[in-house]
Amino acid sequence: MELALLFDREALYQTLKRRGLPTWAQHLRDLCQSRLIPEAHGNMPAWIDAYHRLPTAEPTTWDATGAAVSVGGPTTVADDVLTETLRAFHPWRKGPFQIFSIDIDTEWRSDLKWERIVSAIDFRDKLVLDVGCGNGYYGWRMLEAGAELVIGCDPFPLYWMQFEVLRRYAPRPERHHLVPLSDDDLLPSPSPFDVTLSMGVLYHRHDPQQHLERLRGTLAPGGQLLLETLIIEADSPTSLEPVGRYAKMKNIGAIPSLPLLTTWLEQCGFQDIQVVDISRTTAVEQRRTPWMTFESLVDFLDPEDHTRTIEGHPAPVRAVLSARRPISSRHKP
Repeated sequence: MELALLFDREALYQTLKRRGLPTWAQHLRDLCQSRLIPEAHGNMPAWIDAYHRLPTAEPTTWDATGAAVSVGGPTTVADDVLTETLRAFHPWRKGPFQIFSIDIDTEWRSDLKWERIVSAIDFRDKLVLDVGCGNGYYGWRMLEAGAELVIGCDPFPLYWMQFEVLRRYAPRPERHHLVPLSDDDLLPSPSPFDVTLSMGVLYHRHDPQQHLERLRGTLAPGGQLLLETLIIEADSPTSLEPVGRYAKMKNIGAIPSLPLLTTWLEQCGFQDIQVVDISRTTAVEQRRTPWMTFESLVDFLDPEDHTRTIEGHPAPVRAVLSARRPISSRHKP
């Protein structure tokens, strides 16, 4: 299968044009054409071959109401063959999924985070942008929650392929799309989105306020930001800026306290800032599984003191905040 067909996003471009957003449509078309290419990753040929081996099923059933986003339908492919095919897309980090008879127990129990955020947003009839969407798990849950259209952005080719596995069986017409963007690629105007999400991205940015400015720029007046990020527990506006690694991650900028994060949001022109949830990450939510066999949370913590990372920093605590772009504002990004 040609990549142009596998990664066809024409339905998205046409939807954006119908919504009066030809600039976004052309911008995404140009980026997809330049990045959705065989050279994007050395494993792309093997992933495409595995995609070809996925079963054809008609009709298929689709369910995103439970913890696992699930696909069902008649197929003659044996369980062991389907398992081997799906494992070609290892590691599966966000989920869980059930694809026909196979349960994909992903590294992250993303359903637990979903339960923490879903009460903070009314997705019904919303145009949603999910920045750093991974393989699109949350987008499928957003559609089930009533979103009109979800556009997920992620620059990593493996996530594109995992998304395509689910998209192969997804209901039509398409209302969930993944495009190969990072926040650096977002257009500052026009600002069409009712809801923008950034989950697990901010602490990877060396200029976190610039990231927040870009997110604000995607929102229509009155639009809602849902931000999930690592924080440090402190009552003052401070941050942890680790030298070297944090929990074995090397691409960490600053991990703020809640007071500092709130200040950043205010300085970027957000209002109605609310803390939705604060949770310590545990091995119930993030762990090694047969579908993600690399190191996971337990390997990132001090084996003698799980309140510290292996480098001696405070162990991961995550906050979810909601904020809005004002309906009218003199703030200039």
